[in-house]
Amino acid sequence: MQFEVWAPKAGRVTLHCDGAARALERDPEREGWWLGEAEAQDGSRYGFALDDGPVLPDPRSRRQPDGPDGLSAVVDQGRYAWRTEWAGRPLPGAVLYELHVGTYTREGTLDAAAERLRHLVDLGVTHVELMPLCPFPGRHGWGYEGVSLWAVHEPYGGPEALKRFVDRAHELGLGVVLDVVHNHLGPSGNHLPEFGPYFTDTHHTPWGVAVNLDAPGSDEVRAYLLGSALAWLRDYRLDGLRLDAVHALKDTRACHFLEELSTAVDGLAAETGRPLFLIAESDLNDPRLITARAEGGLGLHAQWNDDFHHALHTALTGESQGYYADFAHAGLGALARTLTNGYFHDGTYSSFRGRHHGRPLDRTRVAGHRLLGYSQTHDQVGNRAQGDRLAASLSPGLIGCAAALTLTAPFTPMLFMGEEWAAGTPWQFFTDHTDAELAEAVRRGRRREFAAHGWAEEDVPDPQDPATRDRSCLDWSEPEREPHARVLAWYRRLIALRHEQPDLTDPDLADIKVAYDTAERWLAFRRGDVRVAVNLAEKPAAIPLGPREARVLAAWEPVEPPGADGVLHVPPQSSVVLLQG
Repeated sequence: MQFEVWAPKAGRVTLHCDGAARALERDPEREGWWLGEAEAQDGSRYGFALDDGPVLPDPRSRRQPDGPDGLSAVVDQGRYAWRTEWAGRPLPGAVLYELHVGTYTREGTLDAAAERLRHLVDLGVTHVELMPLCPFPGRHGWGYEGVSLWAVHEPYGGPEALKRFVDRAHELGLGVVLDVVHNHLGPSGNHLPEFGPYFTDTHHTPWGVAVNLDAPGSDEVRAYLLGSALAWLRDYRLDGLRLDAVHALKDTRACHFLEELSTAVDGLAAETGRPLFLIAESDLNDPRLITARAEGGLGLHAQWNDDFHHALHTALTGESQGYYADFAHAGLGALARTLTNGYFHDGTYSSFRGRHHGRPLDRTRVAGHRLLGYSQTHDQVGNRAQGDRLAASLSPGLIGCAAALTLTAPFTPMLFMGEEWAAGTPWQFFTDHTDAELAEAVRRGRRREFAAHGWAEEDVPDPQDPATRDRSCLDWSEPEREPHARVLAWYRRLIALRHEQPDLTDPDLADIKVAYDTAERWLAFRRGDVRVAVNLAEKPAAIPLGPREARVLAAWEPVEPPGADGVLHVPPQSSVVLLQG
């Protein structure tokens, strides 16, 4: 088979494959590329030596059996026999479920996670969003310090296990989305700089020097990232990608990398006949990300909407520190604003940033499904000092209110694994760095970060302690007992309503009408003929809905429809969904 590698600064490149060494030759057609033939088959171990240096793994490795620093392994993509014919599942009308393979089950593998997919079908979600799967040092971690951007973490089961997972998900009617990280690579096991200018000090990010998207050599770096993205969608039959922190993709070229990526993905969708989509994580509040390329945008299909999360979180918890400050100050008005305008900061002053932030979203051009809404995510839970979920401090009734707002809002809803039964397990920050010096630096940095916010060092979990990961694994006995069973039934009912009521998937953001009373702590909104009301207070609320006849579709506590006066009486910390004709 043919081997190739981009190493523009090397004077010699030697392929080491299954114990044999062979000098590669320069590719006369592509500058900086080296080519050569060698006997190999699925599972053959290989690597490249540059200028007689150590043997390094392939930057485009499809498998790293011994971790990021070991030899690469050949993967025959045609070897797996797919069982399921899959036409795809588009984003409009979707309900996503964010899942971390390493803690979704105690076993922490893709095969073990696949055995739990029936639970998601019964729940009613449409897509599983897997947190990053690229290899990283050690066994357990969040995945955002991955390297080898074309490979699957071996402790999760490697590439064949991912194919089995996707096949099973598709068999059950579930789409699969993968979280990919293009903005940085992990600090350990990253050998890309030895091959070429994959990074540049022209720009800097929170993780150091930036991935090279616009400096000399960036054509090949962009091709590397594009190829990786398309490989996940093509070879593993994934339905979409979530792009981590795209605001950290520093690119001054006239055609932004994200535009190039969205063009390539749309092209692959046309080629395969399957709907494929890209979801960005971005804190820019810039609607150009999700505006069509023909209209001057970058053409991504959706983005996470942290403004909705922050507005909902402050309404539920009363927290007001850091970036929550502006949302808390606005009261329920912040939640009303995000429900109707998409963004809260759309050119308004952000006290956390000390400047104006965002850009207005044109509700007549941007469909509601292009924004993802959620009450919890891996970030918003795991980046708290103790990884505490909402269920650690809120009553089941308020958890039910959060679910009602998330699952009936005009956005594409996303759940974080376990929230559907108000999981009692935390989800904490954990690592398994094999470099002792790096492990200690991460441990000290984590404790120092939270000490600045008043936490005692001993109260911040040690990321390197295996018990931190173990505490973060879901307890699958919880859904069978109260109050978890009641919360799970509520989530199932709300998701079923979302699928049953066309008004709840209407993409028209301009059609949302909201009323609220911050002092009385109630909020109600209208989507077509559907009315949603939540009472966050510890006393009953009288909410005026108008005189039109209504019937209750779902209620956390028993509720009578509004009488002739049009007033809905909602019990404390409760929510209700009605159909008003």
